[in-house]
Amino acid sequence: MTHILKKMRKHWQFYIIILLPLVHLLIFQYGPMYGVIIAFKRYNAVLGILKSPWVGLRYFQHFFSSPTSWEIIWNTLSISIYSLLVRMPAAIILAVALNECDSKRYKKTVQFVTYAPYFISTVVMVGIIFQITDLRLGVINNIIRFFGGEAVNFMGRANMFSSILVWSGIWQSTGFSSILYLAALTGVSAELREAAIIDGTNRIQRIWHVDLPFIKPTIVIQLILSLGNILNVGYEKVFLMQNSMNIGKSEIISTYVYKVGLQNGNYSFSAAIGLMNTIITFILIVLVNRIARRTLESSLW
Repeated sequence: MTHILKKMRKHWQFYIIILLPLVHLLIFQYGPMYGVIIAFKRYNAVLGILKSPWVGLRYFQHFFSSPTSWEIIWNTLSISIYSLLVRMPAAIILAVALNECDSKRYKKTVQFVTYAPYFISTVVMVGIIFQITDLRLGVINNIIRFFGGEAVNFMGRANMFSSILVWSGIWQSTGFSSILYLAALTGVSAELREAAIIDGTNRIQRIWHVDLPFIKPTIVIQLILSLGNILNVGYEKVFLMQNSMNIGKSEIISTYVYKVGLQNGNYSFSAAIGLMNTIITFILIVLVNRIARRTLESSLW
């Protein structure tokens, strides 16, 4: 204990720097965690959290016994996996392409064009989607009619919802997501590249055997974080894109929790679903991290 105190006195500036973030974390992240017990209680605002009657696992049983629960879980998983399978390769490909670009002006132009959509708000983004896919005035349907086809009600077809959601998200976020991989690629040794050129490798071979192996730890870490959060699909965009015709494919865990908890006032039920989601996320991160450490020799810890 004395040794620890000596170290703290020696590096007191460092502890002062981290003091405020630590206090913020304790107050706003760990402090409210006691409220999770409402997932096991029939919460009554008048009685408060501690005095509300205990019901155990009733809300968990109610969710899994509901005929729509597995459909909601499947919708969440299918959208997350679909997005992951497209988003990560797209970001990596864009980063590699920009890294191989010789023209600085062209590179900066492409970066600006691909980064800009990320700063569009979710509400505006959904408005753009509605305008583009509009049945009468939408650009896509006008092109279809121009070539003699019939207009398609994209937002009214449930089987098209996930593709519209994912690919609009790819357009919006790929440029920003590629920054991390592009930064990692700047660390590739110039001597290693020159050695590969001397060995007679072409550009594709250098990318495959030099660049991608170098950024593999970054890719693995991003993959672990993405797989760990596979059930955490943001509700804002999905909720704004929902309608009565695509609800069968667009209802996910986060939108369900929002509707049940805030709109219907069933806070205990929504807290139970959110807690279940958090536990599954934690288990997935630990499992994926262990698998990555054993198979790919890269991990978060």
